[in-house]
Amino acid sequence: MNNASNAPVVFINGLIGTLNDPEIHRQLGDRPFLAPDLYGYGNHQGTPVGNINIQGQVERIREVVEAEFNECAVNLVGHSVGGVVAYAFAHRYPERVKSLVSVEGNFTLKDAFWSSSVANMSVEQAETMLEGFRADPEAWLERSGILEPAGQTETAKTWLAHQPASTLQAIAQSVVAVTGRPDYQTILRSVFASVPVHLLAGEHSVGGWDVPDWANKGATSLTIMPDVGHLMMLQHPAAFGRLVAGLLA
Repeated sequence: MNNASNAPVVFINGLIGTLNDPEIHRQLGDRPFLAPDLYGYGNHQGTPVGNINIQGQVERIREVVEAEFNECAVNLVGHSVGGVVAYAFAHRYPERVKSLVSVEGNFTLKDAFWSSSVANMSVEQAETMLEGFRADPEAWLERSGILEPAGQTETAKTWLAHQPASTLQAIAQSVVAVTGRPDYQTILRSVFASVPVHLLAGEHSVGGWDVPDWANKGATSLTIMPDVGHLMMLQHPAAFGRLVAGLLA
């Protein structure tokens, strides 16, 4: 049986973008990895909106893990909304998970504040928002806390083109529904009890991460990446990859 130090890594992106970045993956050495397009993203942008939700993404991860790694258990790395997908996968398929790295994954409805905003937009408002981001990716980066965005412009363009506004709305609505459920904290506690969970946050954004006391106490580790915010993997992908590799080692 593989252990966490040599098990494959599956990266699960947040609301916008992709973690399919060679600068991140290069830091893993020879360890196998996947950063699959979720439903509504990348090559799956044509997925019907009704199928784009947290449980649908859990099944998408199950399908790609089984296809690529057979019965091998994996390490999950979930960013923000991707953290919700990772928690849900670990709850439904605990035998398939060696460890979980929550990169500012949503613990509460308070964490999902931006998803709440997107979820309440009209279709036209969501499309106008995304079009505005795409028209000025450096301004989007600055609003996201990256104050010297020039070096990340091309990556930002890739992220912003990776999904339509309809995907953002569908996932945002699902995240709000899931994190607002009365049993969500019970689900999270069961995940922490069944698999090692590492918490990873940016120095500039950790103060806004609504991590419950029980999760801080129950986590296997807490790592703060210096001089970055919520989009740490976009700002410094190689350093982010090294941190993930170190946690899994």
